[in-house]
Amino acid sequence: MIARQWRSSAADAANADSYVRHFTGTVSAELKDLAGHRGAWLLRREVDGRTEFIAWTLWETRQSIEAFTGPDISKAVVDPEARAVLSAFDDFATHYDVAFKTP
Repeated sequence: MIARQWRSSAADAANADSYVRHFTGTVSAELKDLAGHRGAWLLRREVDGRTEFIAWTLWETRQSIEAFTGPDISKAVVDPEARAVLSAFDDFATHYDVAFKTP
């Protein structure tokens, strides 16, 4: 199993809430339909008046990630709707082999 991590931030609470709605309503629905997708988390914290996010997704194989990203799995996938409310985001995602997972 592979964990994919991506970071972003929103400048204010209204945009942060909009991004959460986008992630839970659009992104998670799209991911759910992809073969090999095994879960997603969106972590949120307030820091110095802005909101930071970390998105974690779990995948069975590199090929299952490619169904979401295309051939370059390190490239971030950021919809126009997300770009409109995020003040900053990584252009890349990082990947980790899952060494341990509870049942």
